[in-house]
Amino acid sequence: MDYHLTEHARDALKKRQIRLEWLEQALIAPERTEKDSMDETLEHRLARIEEFGGRTLRVVVDARLTPPRVVTAYFDRRRRDR
Repeated sequence: MDYHLTEHARDALKKRQIRLEWLEQALIAPERTEKDSMDETLEHRLARIEEFGGRTLRVVVDARLTPPRVVTAYFDRRRRDR
């Protein structure tokens, strides 16, 4: 999949030890998508990452752009057991 990482997203992946394959899993085949509550141009794509203890990875993306622009990514602590 073709996508663009912002500088913040690159830094977040490194700092949070998020593998590109996990990010791509959430981009290509999210288990759930949500609209951002503050910015209607952003979409949240969520995927459970079994290799990381089953935690949910949340990838925030501007999907209006081609290729999609990844704004940030993080493991969502609030969705631990969902």
